[in-house]
Amino acid sequence: MASIKNLKKDINYVLGDIIEAVYVWETVNNKTNSEEGNQIIDEAIEVFDELITKVNDKSVEDRKKHLSQIQNELEEKSKQLVEKLNALA
Repeated sequence: MASIKNLKKDINYVLGDIIEAVYVWETVNNKTNSEEGNQIIDEAIEVFDELITKVNDKSVEDRKKHLSQIQNELEEKSKQLVEKLNALA
């Protein structure tokens, strides 16, 4: 793990890109403010809040292992969100 700062940036950029992709999908398909898109966006925001809370938790014993688990969780959850986004098309 490089740093907490970089992990927070990764979380922000990855989930932000997924939200942006939903907006692009809505624009391309003329489905502005679609229910499907809003569900993915809401889920991405929940994942963001959850992961940032975990990053800021300083009460863990092995901080390095904890942050590594968060990185893995980010990858897993972002893949799930991308799969849901791809299913829309």
